[in-house]
Amino acid sequence: MNLLWLQASGCGGCTMSLLCAEDPDVFDSLQDAGITVLWHPAFSLESGTEVRATLERIERGEIPLDLFCVEGAIARGPRGTGRFQMLSGTGRSMMDWVTALAPHARHVVAVGSCAAYGGVTTAGDNPSDAAGLQYEGAHDGGVLPADFRDKSGLPVINVAGCPTHPGWVLETLMLLADGALGADDLDSYARPRFYADHLVHHGCSKNEFYEYKASATELSEMGCMMEHLGCVGTQTVGDCNIRPWNGAGSCTSGGYPCINCTAPEFENPRHAFTQTPKVAGIPVGLPTDMPKAWFMALASLSKAATPPRLAENATSDRLDVPPTVRKPRS
Repeated sequence: MNLLWLQASGCGGCTMSLLCAEDPDVFDSLQDAGITVLWHPAFSLESGTEVRATLERIERGEIPLDLFCVEGAIARGPRGTGRFQMLSGTGRSMMDWVTALAPHARHVVAVGSCAAYGGVTTAGDNPSDAAGLQYEGAHDGGVLPADFRDKSGLPVINVAGCPTHPGWVLETLMLLADGALGADDLDSYARPRFYADHLVHHGCSKNEFYEYKASATELSEMGCMMEHLGCVGTQTVGDCNIRPWNGAGSCTSGGYPCINCTAPEFENPRHAFTQTPKVAGIPVGLPTDMPKAWFMALASLSKAATPPRLAENATSDRLDVPPTVRKPRS
């Protein structure tokens, strides 16, 4: 399997994340899956005329392209020319190269939320008119049309995240190399379901506080961050707390609220990331699949039943009150 990786408008954070893959690392994983990297801007030695020759041979059909990975949003400006972002030394825009090479690929993979939906690159007024590969925000159709399908019949596969988890990228590539990722394995935003069928809430270290609605009021505190600090882990797809980052961590375990970075348009929440918007004291965003009336009833009961230990620890930056030790009956 031949892999080509291009970096468009973005910070390069998804590549940095990928390099943090462990046991095995990214290079061993690709080799074991039979994947050959034709070129990656950070991994490969080739540059200049060598890279241009490779791209041109792929475009002419002389080199088969099995996995075409794009990281970062694609700048379409000014006025649809794409010339805000040129692929250095080629005289052609990144947009031109992406639209030329994608039809040659057996699979096209958008690595990270910028490549998938536009992401942080499109935040605010989006002066470069950037977009994702097959989505513009939550809307079908980006740089590639909504009806684009690769040679296998799949849409662009959106390995969304900001940055995306190294395990998500490698597992996607290995499944594609094995022919084991089909249309039924993608959710409604074309994210692989092996991670998108989970919520960030699953496995969160703050779940006991969530159950009793024992809430933190500042970022340094131990309690649940949903009520006051903007955490949307109960609504966000991702197995971040089941498959920890770098073998140990996640945003919520590090004391920062989940900001829904795997979703389109997360970059423009219309409120501060660390604030929970409320109406009459009720959070606007409720847990996925939870009717509002049920949430209110359960939250009221939970708060009434909150153990003093949790209430005190929730607004502390460390464990002040340990659980009660129960001795067996004699």
